[in-house]
Amino acid sequence: MTVRRSALALTALTALTAASAAFAPAAVAEDSPAPSPSVRVPSGLYGDGDPTYDGVYRQSLALLAQDTAGVEPAAKAVDWLMGQQCEDGSFAPFRADPSAACDAKTPVDTNQTATAVQALAALGGHDKAVGKAVDWLKSVQNDDGGWSYTPGDDTDTNSTSLVVGALAATGTKAASVTSGKDRTPEDALLGLSLECAGGGAFAFQPEKNGDLNANADATAAGVLGGLGSSLVVTKGKTGAQPACEKPADARTAAANGAAHLAGLLEKDGHLTSTTPGAEDQPDIGNTADAVTALYAAGLTDAAKKPLAWLKKNGPAWAKQSGPSAYAQLVLTAHATGTDPRAFGSTDLVAALNATGPEPEADGKGGSDAQGGEEQAADEDGSQLSVWWIIGVGLLVGAGVGLMLSLRNKSGRK
Repeated sequence: MTVRRSALALTALTALTAASAAFAPAAVAEDSPAPSPSVRVPSGLYGDGDPTYDGVYRQSLALLAQDTAGVEPAAKAVDWLMGQQCEDGSFAPFRADPSAACDAKTPVDTNQTATAVQALAALGGHDKAVGKAVDWLKSVQNDDGGWSYTPGDDTDTNSTSLVVGALAATGTKAASVTSGKDRTPEDALLGLSLECAGGGAFAFQPEKNGDLNANADATAAGVLGGLGSSLVVTKGKTGAQPACEKPADARTAAANGAAHLAGLLEKDGHLTSTTPGAEDQPDIGNTADAVTALYAAGLTDAAKKPLAWLKKNGPAWAKQSGPSAYAQLVLTAHATGTDPRAFGSTDLVAALNATGPEPEADGKGGSDAQGGEEQAADEDGSQLSVWWIIGVGLLVGAGVGLMLSLRNKSGRK
């Protein structure tokens, strides 16, 4: 998702370098490698990849996506997520022993916390946990009005937009949440938006010299943040693609960002990876984020071609990538008014359900989880193309998750 990938990639890379780990850390909304021998994946968690860096994030996305599709998730899946919260309200990606108290070494972050807020708020019945998490997010707001992935670091578009989404999910206006210097999240997002001469996109963070470089993933996130939207998108008022305007407020910056994404998608119907060695490969995750952003901004005509492309190519990617990717596509389907149970020829909901504990209720019935998984596998056989095979080859050695998590970091250089 818009999320998130840039910030988590930096954290995962730091840990990988420090520990000289032999496995690739999990990426947000992307592939996860096989579990490390030292990490036991709980039965209530979606996916079987190592949850060290994305456990709460992928669980939250899965629960949020299921909720949009009318699925009542398994109680133990919700219990697992609730058990990951620290006493101060924050969430870490994965705590193997939830009974142990969090301490100064527990790697809590805004992205996991904000996404957990959105999932728990959508499910209902968790007001105390949600309230504590929102209070913690407010307590780590930066002076410029935004948020960083790790409290105390520089503000970035993705983290700020995720927190804005958490606020929206709880009925809190972002404009009412101010920093010690009386700055709002909208101020922070406006400061990360490029002028029209730069294409009207969003940057992830300023470069060391203060320059802002356009970043497609950050732009998709910034559109949602600027519009005050959670990850569950309601289609905006349909209109013609606007001309870029001087961004005087966050909504104008969001409109500029959406127009920028529309321009990027116009030719091929998809975004392209910026990962070294895979620059010519389609970027399915960011394309899904961009389509969601276009619908949030009301640019539905510009989203038609990439949505059709996603229906053809998305299911195969999700099968390779795991629950976060399935959830991402379900949320895109929801935003576009597309049936997630017939996305192309794949039942995304059944396939997502099959990656975790059996739901309490499916909502629409008739979608056998195992059948959905088999259907997704059949889809893979028909949709895998030459570019995907090449991409898989590039991932070997570094790990699927690491390669995909790097894409936005490389785009910022």
